[in-house]
Amino acid sequence: MTKELSATGPVVREAQSQENYDPTAKQKAAAKLSRIPIKVIPGEVLKKPDWIRVKAGSPTTRFYEIKDILRKNKLVTVCEEASCPNIGECFGKGTATFMIMGDKCTRRCPFCDVGHGRPDPLDVNEPSSLARTIADLKLSYVVITSVDRDDLRDGGAGHFVDCIRETRALSPKTQIEVLVPDFRGRDDRALEILKAAPPDVMNHNLETVPRLYKEVRPGSDYQFSLQLLKKFKALFPHVPTKSGLMVGLGETDEEILQVMQEMRDHNIEMLTLGQYLAPSTSHLTVKRYVHPDTFKMFEEKAYEMGFKHAAVGAMVRSSYHADQQAHGASLAR
Repeated sequence: MTKELSATGPVVREAQSQENYDPTAKQKAAAKLSRIPIKVIPGEVLKKPDWIRVKAGSPTTRFYEIKDILRKNKLVTVCEEASCPNIGECFGKGTATFMIMGDKCTRRCPFCDVGHGRPDPLDVNEPSSLARTIADLKLSYVVITSVDRDDLRDGGAGHFVDCIRETRALSPKTQIEVLVPDFRGRDDRALEILKAAPPDVMNHNLETVPRLYKEVRPGSDYQFSLQLLKKFKALFPHVPTKSGLMVGLGETDEEILQVMQEMRDHNIEMLTLGQYLAPSTSHLTVKRYVHPDTFKMFEEKAYEMGFKHAAVGAMVRSSYHADQQAHGASLAR
């Protein structure tokens, strides 16, 4: 078993035998996905079409400056951990989505490149480090997300609140979006905790259509995720709710439209919809590349359904241009 050494500890990418399995290491790619109940079956690798293009960071942007600040403050971004294709553009503009509670997720979703493993104890200094970094970068809008922490009694809700409070103490004008896990089995407790410091935008991604949940989101439940956002909206009617979907996992256009309507039926106001890109050959393969004309159709339908804002396009991700999405939904504090 070959281990790499990252800034946060050892990383294993190759499939492991039971004897060699190290639960404390961060497992990625085959090491992560070889142990899920529903196996990933390799499929035909489709050629990327011309409209799939990303911008790389360069020394002339803030790309390396942001990375240096993150490492100095021992912070993690989902941009890096999930291998987001937009990292060059976002870091280059001085924006990032901060990932709290470590870099080892308790789930093993086969579309996602975030590592799996036994999570480390929460860092009590992380909220203050995060707040200082946001203040130093003079960010007007931030997104805070996390790995799933099924090991915690509150799913990590208390840590989210600590991060929100610390950030507002140093940057009172900064607007805060949280992209939360589903708090499986702990949603009522988590929502009660969030009352202490509600965010400016509440985001939780449905990711895919219900027919594909067992394959794409093992351990998650479609209706549970919808209800989480509906319950939050009932508690905080003034806070916009948001969710995201991917296309290219085997769904149909009709299924996507049905999910979009169910989002509206559950009072979700903001939508992100983008193309799934496989992080590695060990992950779920891309079943189709959706044409820009189809994305345009989804966008038009979203506004017809009553979404306040819809970010729709091949390279759209949940936090991509999140500040512009929020302003488009007339976010106010």
